[in-house]
Amino acid sequence: MPITAKPINSYPLYWAECFGTAPFLPRSRQEMDALGWDSCDIIIVTGDAYVDHPSFGMAVMGRVLEAQGFRVGIIDQPEWTTDEPFKALGKPNLFFGVTAGNMDSMINRYTADLKTRSDDAYTPGGLGGKRPNRSVIVYSQRCRQAYKDVPIVIGGIEASLRRIAQYDYWSDEVRRSVLVDSGADILLYGNAERAIVDLSHRLAGGESVSSIQDLRGTAVMLDHVPGGFTELDSSRIDWPGQIDAIPSPYEYIPEAKCESQTEPVQDDVQPIRIVPLPLRRHEKELKLEKTCIRVPSYEKVSKDAVLYAHTSRVLHQESNPHNARAIVQKHGNKEVWINPPPIPLETDEMDFVFGLSYQRIPHPDYEGQKIPAYDMIKTSVNIMRGCFGGCTFCSITEHEGRIIQSRSEASILDEIEQIKEKVPGFTGTISDLGGPTANMYRLNCKDPNIQASCRKLSCVYPEICKNLETDHKHTTQLYRKARAIDGVKNIAIASGLRYDLAVEDPEYVKELVTHHVGGYLKIAPEHSENSPLSLMMKPGMGTYDRFEKMFYKFSRQAGKKQYLIPYFIAAHPGTHDEDMMNLALWLKKHNFRVDQVQTFYPSPMALATAMYHSDRNPLKHITYKSKRISTPKSLEQRRTQKAFLRYHAPDSWNLVRKALRDMGREDLIGDTEKHLVPGEKQEHKFKGARSGARAARGDKRNQMLPRSSRSKVGKKR
Repeated sequence: MPITAKPINSYPLYWAECFGTAPFLPRSRQEMDALGWDSCDIIIVTGDAYVDHPSFGMAVMGRVLEAQGFRVGIIDQPEWTTDEPFKALGKPNLFFGVTAGNMDSMINRYTADLKTRSDDAYTPGGLGGKRPNRSVIVYSQRCRQAYKDVPIVIGGIEASLRRIAQYDYWSDEVRRSVLVDSGADILLYGNAERAIVDLSHRLAGGESVSSIQDLRGTAVMLDHVPGGFTELDSSRIDWPGQIDAIPSPYEYIPEAKCESQTEPVQDDVQPIRIVPLPLRRHEKELKLEKTCIRVPSYEKVSKDAVLYAHTSRVLHQESNPHNARAIVQKHGNKEVWINPPPIPLETDEMDFVFGLSYQRIPHPDYEGQKIPAYDMIKTSVNIMRGCFGGCTFCSITEHEGRIIQSRSEASILDEIEQIKEKVPGFTGTISDLGGPTANMYRLNCKDPNIQASCRKLSCVYPEICKNLETDHKHTTQLYRKARAIDGVKNIAIASGLRYDLAVEDPEYVKELVTHHVGGYLKIAPEHSENSPLSLMMKPGMGTYDRFEKMFYKFSRQAGKKQYLIPYFIAAHPGTHDEDMMNLALWLKKHNFRVDQVQTFYPSPMALATAMYHSDRNPLKHITYKSKRISTPKSLEQRRTQKAFLRYHAPDSWNLVRKALRDMGREDLIGDTEKHLVPGEKQEHKFKGARSGARAARGDKRNQMLPRSSRSKVGKKR
């Protein structure tokens, strides 16, 4: 049965609610004085500039806490080399809330090729370098230096995706849980309104932060597993193969002990043989709320990539909040205890969150400086959260969950009215009605009991689940009502479309194509070849072909010239150079020339990152004998695969030619239409011609738009 939770808008208000609603959450003592505050109850430290908008995490958390009666201050993008900026608002009465911002600080700072970015979309003026690497760790340490006895609560996407030992692409190693490195007291993962409201009221009621160990959607450091729990090792969930005469991977073993089989075994750590067994009958009957899964320790997964892939697989199997069990992982002599995921917000709770008193603009102190992320989303509306697609390279599911949380139609339409009133220079265009995807609004399992018991990683792969609602009628109706609002001239759909769902509802596709495509629609097939697609958990190109036919049919019926913008990934685990060659040939056949392309970026905790690190496929049962997958890792190979996506660009030709020759495919080098790239001697004939072709208009290949980001800016917390 589905598990319910206390509504976040049902708590008695804290006494400080008498101060009312602040125009903006204060960033200075002067603003606090103007509000009549002698102190803040909670101070949020963030790596983003403060924009009071529901697409920015610090604003949502701040306004939700304010609505509970707490006085909330903001310290945004502080200078981090000293603790003085962290004292700017004084000592908080309850806790510091620390977040890196809407983006992971490392992804924000570095490209997939590990080059330093010069810009930052979440900073005034778009300037780079205004936040430290690994912001959550640095900010937490400075908060501790500023006020040693104040609890530190970490959250946001950077903390969320590092709640367990995780592979770190930037250092090419497995790092400890961010709880350990930051020294924080508690970590909130996912969309954390439910957890932060409960935590704040419990702290305000006199509980110590160290005593709060049972809160869903949180992770804490413990000395031992809480009393009353039955502990199952992950071998009983999904054992990665039998190993003889080794120390247990579930015990902490000091560096000096049992590293060599030639050394005598210490009495406190006996070599054992673990045999894979099914759950015993009594184990199947254990209560979820009193069962925890022990995964291999940090010390083990940091040295054993197969155990790392096994741990990643188990972690993702425990992601449904209605049937997930707590997970425990030893770090040294401490336990990282990860409580089950938070219960998703109900529609009225979503309406409550998005209906708070947001000014919908940046803080006035920025004096008109442009914040690129805000400019992108200032007239967009977030209609839902979550994604049941399960794409292995994406962090949305790990952060927001697979269960779709939708707002009511009335709440969404009211926000459009708010945009009309509050956004300076509103011209009548709503830039997006969407979320992580454009078309999962109110799409959930047809049976709540089935949803509560399901452990599938995706509702749409390898095929759409028969229990999934695919009727887009609510989205179609929403579009029609939104267009009818007085003063709204145009509503674009900018969120990525899940086209394998869309083809199940031709009426929706017609509505979308006729009224909400401004010439271009972005979709993400990601690849043309089945081998990498299966490791991405993405549908084959047959579904793309079905959608393409629908798209152009309805475009013609509407009397419009419109084009699809397909996005692709190079160097995803499981991708061979031959796969990229075939994709390039597909692009050439369909007259596509893509200039902005994506190279696979191993983000923390994603399943594809486990593939990248281990060369194994955690979508299947993991053993030490599992077939290894091809994983492009060297900079040269990653650049070569990216070059195939830009086969038409002169700066790609040398890399593509070399790869084709290595594959024995010189037949694709030459100066005719059947060739993919010109030979060295023919280059001069093509450089000028291809440059001129990009300036032309009239066919699909010249209608490609630059891509600014893989994920929609501002939609993730």
